[in-house]
Amino acid sequence: MVGNVGRVAFAALAVWFISGGELAAQDPRQNEPGQFDFYVLALSWSPSFCEASGERGTPPQQQCGARPYSFVVHGLWPQYERGFPEFCQQPAPRLDRNIVSSMLDLMPAPRLIFNEWDRHGTCSGLAARAYFETVRKARAVVKIPEAYIAPSTMLTVTPDEVEEAFVNANAGLTRDGIAVTCASRRLGEVRICLGRDLRFRACPDIDARACRREQVVMPPVRGADAAQAR
Repeated sequence: MVGNVGRVAFAALAVWFISGGELAAQDPRQNEPGQFDFYVLALSWSPSFCEASGERGTPPQQQCGARPYSFVVHGLWPQYERGFPEFCQQPAPRLDRNIVSSMLDLMPAPRLIFNEWDRHGTCSGLAARAYFETVRKARAVVKIPEAYIAPSTMLTVTPDEVEEAFVNANAGLTRDGIAVTCASRRLGEVRICLGRDLRFRACPDIDARACRREQVVMPPVRGADAAQAR
């Protein structure tokens, strides 16, 4: 059983990650496992999440400890050209704890891993181990721009600057295949669209939901040790 503290922490994580009231639009294939068009790889700026959690007085999160993190994987989400499937198997097949442990370097919160499997992974049509191997492969496709690996001071950027930096760092990625989201005044996530073959591709529906703020801030990486930062 999950205690009240765990429920509060997980709820805070989910609320912070899900932006803009995004709801699944209906598709004729709605929620059929393996029936989707492409993936979104969502990379969360961990310092923003941790700073916001501290302001809310949320119980300490695993990713907000001593180890520094920069961009962490929020999830790899199957998508339709418009909308997305979710919770495609209820109840979801149980996750092996060894799989969870193996993903903590990329997704440093066990409850996030469980939730992503239940909500998104079950829609991939893959077994759990194969799905999380695909998450790791997708993350390996994307190169983080040098300026965002481990900044030691607060950065003030425009969403366009962040998109352009990722496009310049990743051959084949174009501006219509990436979206930057914001959580209040902070950068929230960078969402990158990948085909089922994990090649960069355009995604107008995702691009249309990008952050519209003129500027956002990126809190610094804790410790700012580039040798340790993820």
